Amino acid sequence: MGDLLLVRHGATEWSAAGRHTGRTDLPLTPEGEAEARVLAPYFAGRSFAFVLTSPLCRARRTAELAGLRGAVADEDLCEWDYGGYEGLTTARIQEDRPDWSLWRDGVPPHPDGRPGESAEGVGRRADRVLARLAGPLSTSAEDGVVVAHAHLLRVLTARYLGLPASEGRLFLLTTATLGRLSTEHGLPVIAGWNQRPLPRTGAPA
Repeated sequence: MGDLLLVRHGATEWSAAGRHTGRTDLPLTPEGEAEARVLAPYFAGRSFAFVLTSPLCRARRTAELAGLRGAVADEDLCEWDYGGYEGLTTARIQEDRPDWSLWRDGVPPHPDGRPGESAEGVGRRADRVLARLAGPLSTSAEDGVVVAHAHLLRVLTARYLGLPASEGRLFLLTTATLGRLSTEHGLPVIAGWNQRPLPRTGAPA
């Protein structure tokens, strides 16, 4: 049985500033592209049962720069829809709602009419992804890879472990890092988390 490798995309202008970036389709910054390239040696020369990405360009570009070929976009891997809080930082939101927590309180509707999502709503999408991947992972000795977004991957991890979606709050995930979801004695476990491979250096003189 293969493991599920999780990759958060590289940095964007908004992620570097701590702004909630849901469905806004921002590109990677030059620093984010460099982060993604550092992942390439980790994946080089390996084959995978599948490679899935969010359809948003920051995830697709990270997969490309990391050398993950043949990636298939999955709409359920889009980031949390932050509704009316899209583009805002937590500090700015808490100026109006001092006790606000994304994981507990969700978000208000966006002015364009989009309702935004709760943790449970994101969890339903994560459950659909995990259900689709259960078969390929159970029948392959190869790992699978998902390239997506911080909050979505944190929720997906919580659901993989059988926890409520809101418990994704426990799993900090920084840009261009790796996680590994595995099993031990038939039970789901985290085998690696928030890891960034060291960049490959030149041979010593």
